[in-house]
Amino acid sequence: MAASTSAYKDREFIAVIGDEVRLPVIPPPPGHTYSSTQESITGLLLAGIGHVTGPPAPSKTFFPVKAETETLAIEEAFDNFVRHRKDIAIVLINQHIADRIRHRVDSHTEAFPALLEIPSKDHPYDPSKDSVLRRVRKIFGE
Repeated sequence: MAASTSAYKDREFIAVIGDEVRLPVIPPPPGHTYSSTQESITGLLLAGIGHVTGPPAPSKTFFPVKAETETLAIEEAFDNFVRHRKDIAIVLINQHIADRIRHRVDSHTEAFPALLEIPSKDHPYDPSKDSVLRRVRKIFGE
């Protein structure tokens, strides 16, 4: 039986878990260069996907991940978006970040929020790792 529309009618946001922008704050020393690439989360925020609520309970629909971000923090953000937030319709996550919390990503089986793994500039998409694509292949007996 299909879920009633009331189960998902209030889901209006897209959440993003992705690479943070790496822009230089000060000029590089002589003979050195900085990487100044805009990564996934910054591009999506510039496209208007980000949403921030104010007090008393501030929250964001994006979670920037740096190389030093602990896996536990990524897991908490993921759980917040998929289990606790009832206003999130889609969660976009860079595939290489999803690999860090693969057990959580693979265990998400609900229709909402939809979970989509996306490539990043420095990490190409690998269809063999995509949890949604693996489920589709399983359904079709591949």
